[in-house]
Amino acid sequence: MGDGGQRSGEGDDTVTAAATRVLFDEPGPRGRARIRLFTLLGLLLVAGVVALALYQFYKSGQLGRSRWLPFVQPAYIAFLAQGLKGTIIVTFAAALFSFPLGVVLALGRLSRSGLLRRVSTAYIELFRSIPLLLLIFAFLLALPRYGINLPILWKLVVPIVLVNVAVLAEIFRAGILAVDRGQYEAAAALGLREGTAMRSVILPQAIRLVVPTLVTQLVALLKDSTLGYVVSYPELLKQANNLTVFTHLLVQTYLIVAAVYVVVNLLLSRLAVWLERRLGSRTSSRAAAGVEGEGVRPEGVPQTLA
Repeated sequence: MGDGGQRSGEGDDTVTAAATRVLFDEPGPRGRARIRLFTLLGLLLVAGVVALALYQFYKSGQLGRSRWLPFVQPAYIAFLAQGLKGTIIVTFAAALFSFPLGVVLALGRLSRSGLLRRVSTAYIELFRSIPLLLLIFAFLLALPRYGINLPILWKLVVPIVLVNVAVLAEIFRAGILAVDRGQYEAAAALGLREGTAMRSVILPQAIRLVVPTLVTQLVALLKDSTLGYVVSYPELLKQANNLTVFTHLLVQTYLIVAAVYVVVNLLLSRLAVWLERRLGSRTSSRAAAGVEGEGVRPEGVPQTLA
């Protein structure tokens, strides 16, 4: 089992290196030192800006207790909670359609069919170039004139899906291309058809490689939901805007909303770390099981597909 643990560790290192190559080339010692330096300088700059902003708020009386007390009232909390609920609905509705369609589009771009490949590529290049706000205005103002008048929620969700599918397709394609070529050959050696090999062998590994990037894209979907004000959908930022109209507590309202967005994004980032570790532990367990069954594995079949 010692040898199995060593092979499992080497497998994890290989997968981690492949995941890194999906996003960028791994920096050397000097590159890492520069990254640490610029990170430190960036943090100091942000801390300085925050300190200066807090000082200005203090001088203008925006930090006074009386200006924050309304936000502990149940009515204010419920109003903003309704907006947070709207944001979550938009985000996960968009994710529910974007992620599967992104896989389909990535497979289309990698297809052997020239027509399917050209159509998929054209869609990706087109919708990666169109601003999301322009698409939302099209669904809000242009399409209703031609009888296409969607509910308010879908006037926001559909444009978000159209744009993010193109981005996700490239992420999934990068993950598929990052899978070692030996995996394709091993699947063929087992007699798996191309579609079965892609579904059962290649895609699970590709998705594992790009899990952190997928969660980052989920954060992007969350940020895209803030465009709900265009269609008057009651997401968090729209509710905050409505609240400032009645209370005139603009600074306090938007600081609280910003804090909510930061907390949600941090939770999503923790989700990415948890998923990466969980998928990594599953891979390690399967690799160890493969080593234990090494004696009954057919000759020439790699351990990862046994």
